[in-house]
Amino acid sequence: MTYSFSARRAVATAGAVLGIGLLAASCQSLPSETFASADTGTFAGASVNIASLSEVIKREPNNPSAYNVRGTAYGASGRYDEALVDFDKAIQLDPQFHQAYANRALVYRQLGKMDQALKDYDQAIRTEPRYAPAYIGRGNVYRQSGQISLALADFDRAIRLQPDDPQGFHNRALIYQSRGLHNFAIEDFTTAIGLDPAAPEPYHGRGISNFQIGNVDAALEDFNRALEINVRYYEAWTSRGMALEAQEDFVQAVAAYNRALSINGNYAPAREGLQRLRGKVPGGGILGVR
Repeated sequence: MTYSFSARRAVATAGAVLGIGLLAASCQSLPSETFASADTGTFAGASVNIASLSEVIKREPNNPSAYNVRGTAYGASGRYDEALVDFDKAIQLDPQFHQAYANRALVYRQLGKMDQALKDYDQAIRTEPRYAPAYIGRGNVYRQSGQISLALADFDRAIRLQPDDPQGFHNRALIYQSRGLHNFAIEDFTTAIGLDPAAPEPYHGRGISNFQIGNVDAALEDFNRALEINVRYYEAWTSRGMALEAQEDFVQAVAAYNRALSINGNYAPAREGLQRLRGKVPGGGILGVR
């Protein structure tokens, strides 16, 4: 597609906003890390019947796996204090329980206790150096604290250990993206999509990198795909608005920004998008949700 000067200027303006706003949003919009179940290597979720797990613990009070499994259920349900109690007990019963250390570290991260999370990830890795989820978790602690080289090394290691896990590729793509290495980021996001086509976050991340290198049509396709998977993904609605704004489709851009604000009325990048487009569409930029 050939752009007029004004459209190219819109691309540059929206690109700057993406770099400041949506890239940060993308870094927060990871596929959710999950709590590892003790015995099978599968993942326990909030749907697990906690009462039935408590009955198991009553029958087997010295079984560390039972506490770890119930802890995963508490953690997935947001009951973090109870999860910590169970993971503490599992580790007390089995000090070599690497999954319990990684699970407790994830709870500490949810609580904002990054130093304690880092210690537990370190212990999980010392106990089982081939446990990929611990490298992913520790890499995210490093990334969030600005230790990018250490984060990249952990994601590289996780990918080598578990090349069929999309989280390693997604997280490494975020590192590349933060460094402006968008072609590398696009490659890793694409791999993550191939491994889990139902996750919306890698489409959104790839769309941001496509946008940043001027592939606006490809970016719009990625944002649309993310929204097909999760229609309430307000960051993707905002990104879609920016791509449409770059194409000078201001009416549809405003509709996308409004849609984002209908989901999260406090999302600043969407409000800023509407502010930029006031006077360019009928009604001053407030068209309602479409």
